[in-house]
Amino acid sequence: MSRILGIAVLVLLLAAPLARAQDYAREKRWADEVVPNVVVGDAVWLKERQGREFLGLYTAVKGAKRAVLLVHGIGVNPNHGVIGILRVALSDMGYATLSIQMPVQAADAKASDYYPKLFPEAIERIGAGAAWLAGKGFAHPVLLSHSLGSWMSESYFAATPGAPFAAWVCLGRGGPFGDLANVHVPLLDVHGANDLPAVLRSVAERDRALQRIAGSKQVAIPGADHFYTGREQALEDAIHGFIEGLP
Repeated sequence: MSRILGIAVLVLLLAAPLARAQDYAREKRWADEVVPNVVVGDAVWLKERQGREFLGLYTAVKGAKRAVLLVHGIGVNPNHGVIGILRVALSDMGYATLSIQMPVQAADAKASDYYPKLFPEAIERIGAGAAWLAGKGFAHPVLLSHSLGSWMSESYFAATPGAPFAAWVCLGRGGPFGDLANVHVPLLDVHGANDLPAVLRSVAERDRALQRIAGSKQVAIPGADHFYTGREQALEDAIHGFIEGLP
């Protein structure tokens, strides 16, 4: 009996983390919806180390001197919301853009379901996106992230000494910054004036953290919520000015 009980407990322990693993079926459904309807740019497929493919939306721009890798927030796809808007707007500004599908959970999942379970895969995908852009001739792209994607991006930097990015545009980071020891490039920390409480509570702490990183600054977009609804132009102007000011 004790042997049977032990086996049952082992099965439960093994099954628990699997229940919280990446929802690849949901990711495939999104790809099936997004890819046929892409108007600007092209769908491309990137690979994780184990060979699993994930979707990217790449917009080539003739003569572009910079590229931007875009990382979306919780439970969406690479053409959704403010990231979908920015990937097109930035290409209109003359930057090549690559927006990548980040790991997702079920529709009712919370941030606590993503961290730390899916963060290793998120870190890997950001690295794969940077490598893919390097293959296109952009060895030092700008990283642009939103919401949970900003937390994922911070974790990427923490795990990646010598990260190849030329700068980091961080939108809607909830809470204070954690480990920025590997961030040696200018960081633009952006929030909406009417952002989520979790974002606004730590504005001062994040601003203090920026002081040790040369060329970094914090920007509040007047009247903007967490998704910059109706304030997209002000957001685009802030990002454009920051990127154009890079060395």
